[in-house]
Amino acid sequence: MAELTLADADPVSVLLAWLQQSAEAADALGGPGRVSGIAEAPWPHLVIGHGAGGDLRDLRWATAPEVTLEVHGDPGGWPGKAELRRILVRCAQAAQSIVEAPHTPGRPVVNGVKPSGLLIWSPLVDGQPRWLMNLSVTLHP
Repeated sequence: MAELTLADADPVSVLLAWLQQSAEAADALGGPGRVSGIAEAPWPHLVIGHGAGGDLRDLRWATAPEVTLEVHGDPGGWPGKAELRRILVRCAQAAQSIVEAPHTPGRPVVNGVKPSGLLIWSPLVDGQPRWLMNLSVTLHP
């Protein structure tokens, strides 16, 4: 197996795979199959993407880029604002558990996952409910 490089240490891929198999995230969201990289049914749904900030340090070993978590409710408006916020916080806590998990050979090492900023209520233009938050993910090849 080829040695991983810094370019292979993609925080979105790492957290996406982790949360897709997470029992805690599935429980928070109401069942499996509700975590991906796009907003899609079933609702509520957690979308994971690249954040706008972070710290790439010197691009030699460890970096701390941001990952954005978005939890989308049903276009009809449920669950409510408070419940969606609760779901997002539970999913963020499930993401943090990757730090304590045994390392999988051939995958980047995650040394830290912490909130970066605040939770933001940001419904879509059509009124679909949505909460956003960023996580700073410290990782290296």
